[in-house]
Amino acid sequence: MDHQHPPLNLHFIPYLAPGHLIPLCSIATLFAARGHHVTVISTPCYAQILRKSSPSLHLHVVEFPAREAGFPDGVELMSAANSLEDARKFHYATTLLRVPISRFLEQHPPDCIVADFFYPWVHDVANNLRIPSFAFNGFSLFTVAAMESVRSNPALDSDSGPFVIPDFPHHIILCSRPPKMATAFMDRLLETEMKSDGLIVNSFAELDGVEYIQHYEKGTGHKAWHLGPGCLAAKIGEERGKKSVVSEKELVSWLNSKQPKSVVYVCFGSMCRFPDKQLYEMACGLEEAAHDFVWVVPEKKGKEDESEEEKEKWLPKGFEERNAKKGLIIRGWAPQLLILGHTAVAAFLTHCGWNSTLEAITAGVPMLTWPVVGDQFYNERLVTEVRGVGLEVGATEWRLIGYGESEKLVTSDCIQKAVRRLMDGGDEAQEIRRRAREFADKAKQSLRDGGSSHNNLTALIAHLTRLRDTR
Repeated sequence: MDHQHPPLNLHFIPYLAPGHLIPLCSIATLFAARGHHVTVISTPCYAQILRKSSPSLHLHVVEFPAREAGFPDGVELMSAANSLEDARKFHYATTLLRVPISRFLEQHPPDCIVADFFYPWVHDVANNLRIPSFAFNGFSLFTVAAMESVRSNPALDSDSGPFVIPDFPHHIILCSRPPKMATAFMDRLLETEMKSDGLIVNSFAELDGVEYIQHYEKGTGHKAWHLGPGCLAAKIGEERGKKSVVSEKELVSWLNSKQPKSVVYVCFGSMCRFPDKQLYEMACGLEEAAHDFVWVVPEKKGKEDESEEEKEKWLPKGFEERNAKKGLIIRGWAPQLLILGHTAVAAFLTHCGWNSTLEAITAGVPMLTWPVVGDQFYNERLVTEVRGVGLEVGATEWRLIGYGESEKLVTSDCIQKAVRRLMDGGDEAQEIRRRAREFADKAKQSLRDGGSSHNNLTALIAHLTRLRDTR
């Protein structure tokens, strides 16, 4: 830190979902590591996690208005939402946080606010207090630039078939339009985000590429600050889920028993829950591919009077017995960073959520892409077409939410072919692995002295210091 200037006082306001909170708090630790005073505003459950994992961050706790939104007392996690109506109720509850958070900001005005773009009201609060505010959305800049290109071309709403992203550095074809309800919601958030003093990006410049940074900044007039990857900056949130049926010790022991680069890791994040018929196809595809696998399946709640056998009807009969040596199923939460960092893991079958994507890239693990919702279809194009560190499985249904019944199944045949294509060691697979290792090296270098993200953080701190000192 520059000792000629007193430390900055920064307030971070993450959205209450692990995929939003973890990366933003990881970015916050980068500022704290430079000697600045960082306060994270959150709710009791997440504050408890942050106290254990991030002692350098100061915390201000506000109560989550569960009852006002129609949830039982004590509910704070977005994973409690099991329907579109629940998701709406949860988001409504987060809008009620405006009053206590605004009061805290007015009473303790910081030098800068960094807030998730799911809180569009923060801009007005910061503006009234004449405090700089920066937006965070947890996406890659490639994806934000793509969304902006689609948003500024209303003619694309004409039908639902495949389309080319207009006015883009690469010729990128998407398999279908995003759901209109999701697009309308996202467009409002992006519009408010553009009013902020800049965009904080959880990525590194080499991954998004200079062509997309220039395209975004020239097209929008909005500055993007690449400060990540957050997953290399701090191990926040490793305790965020329920306990797995497999202990970390058992998991590591199982992975240690496998040959290097022999295991496929399968996980679709905390918010994607496939229907039984899709899980059945997945099981058949993994078995037909005949490679070792670790498969994380969200804990299935089922009905109270449902037997364990009925809850497990998504598994083909005798599947676990036949695959006792080759496969490990984890029902619930799994330590993803630990798994991806193990030498036995050779591929990651993923929904392309940006956190999972970054974790795979920083570990040098190639991806098999299966997007479901939101930004994931854009991320898939960056992974497969632009950077060449993954292969598509063949998912084409762009859904509104990550749970409930789906219209299009990804068949077992598509799954086993994709797994074999990456795991059977042909020239294409070798080239993908080479590029994955290359980007892993670039990710690590970006946060070191003289690296792109390290330099961006230095420049942003200098910028914020100037703004404070001239106010």
